[in-house]
Amino acid sequence: MKKHFVSLLIGIVSYVQVSNVYAQKTVYNKDVEQRIKQVETNLFSNKAGSNNDKWAIDTRMRHYGVYGLSVAVIKDYKIEWVKGYGFADFDEKRSVTTETLFQAASISKSLNAVGVLKLVQDKKLALDTDINTYLTTWKFPYDAVSKGKKINVANLLSHSAGLSIHGFPGYGKGDKLPSITQILNGQKPANTKAVRSQFEPGLKAEYSGGGTTISQLIVMDITKQPYAQYMWNNVLKPMGMLHSTYEQPPFNKKAQELATGYQENKKQIEGKYHIYPEQGAAGLWTNPTDLAHYIIETQLALIGKSNKVLSKEMTQLRLTPYSENLGLGVFIDDVNKTFGHSGGTAGFRCQYYGSLQGGNGVVVMVNSDNSDIMYELINSVRSIYKW
Repeated sequence: MKKHFVSLLIGIVSYVQVSNVYAQKTVYNKDVEQRIKQVETNLFSNKAGSNNDKWAIDTRMRHYGVYGLSVAVIKDYKIEWVKGYGFADFDEKRSVTTETLFQAASISKSLNAVGVLKLVQDKKLALDTDINTYLTTWKFPYDAVSKGKKINVANLLSHSAGLSIHGFPGYGKGDKLPSITQILNGQKPANTKAVRSQFEPGLKAEYSGGGTTISQLIVMDITKQPYAQYMWNNVLKPMGMLHSTYEQPPFNKKAQELATGYQENKKQIEGKYHIYPEQGAAGLWTNPTDLAHYIIETQLALIGKSNKVLSKEMTQLRLTPYSENLGLGVFIDDVNKTFGHSGGTAGFRCQYYGSLQGGNGVVVMVNSDNSDIMYELINSVRSIYKW
């Protein structure tokens, strides 16, 4: 009897471990289920020395020390499947579901650009006009570095403004949060330096979260609304991104909806996640399902079959390379014909790709500082779906 009980206990523990790797099970049709299984067992790396090995997703999650992962796959302008794996919070044994929210980090910039271009479409600002025309609560301090050239909104969205501050480290819970003007001026309690010119605008691409933060302030100055409120009403809600928020911290979400971030050594981020008042650059909380809605809306708008936020003409402009491989808020891959963006904040990594033709795409989000598994999974999706 005792031996039988021990065997039963081992079986229960094994089941719990497996069920938490494959945390959420939605029944799809036979063909889709087969593709899901193939994707889950076909992860591979493009790195030198990988020997064309293929791995299962649970194996790679353990290998990289990734607690939680969520993925959405788009086919023919529709979400084909979405699935969550592992733990949103390991200590709480809280599983990732398809509703679990992750920090989108720099993917926030893609949606920020949609919000800014909505103002362009509504003729409340122009892409080629000096940003100081629209800034009222703060003015950009031009100096000799910009060589007399003015920065415009298109420069900000395409990282061609010649500005400093690549990214932001965020703030811990309980830290005093700076205002946007304090961030832009590098004044305490801001933990980054001032956003200033490094070279003249339009000369070349230089990634700048600082520039995106200026665009956030432009939105606030023009609309006279809190940034998160404007983005909810004009971008997230119309696109069907109903679980997402730019609120920082996300006070309008329940704690169990939010993934906890982890370092590469599996150590939990203090306070579970950082706070980013630089909302346009790094403040979006979302999930692959909602990002898939954004990708599909972009794809449909591009071919003139939807205009929930942006018109066909504005979407075409957004997806046209403006500076090197950068459109407005997106990276354009002319070889693979995709638009996309990656993201990384403390304890979170994410990546999305959408095809410029045919309506295909993929989104992967993890609550880890290790992003390797994301690209192995994306390789698998591309291989199985023959993209």
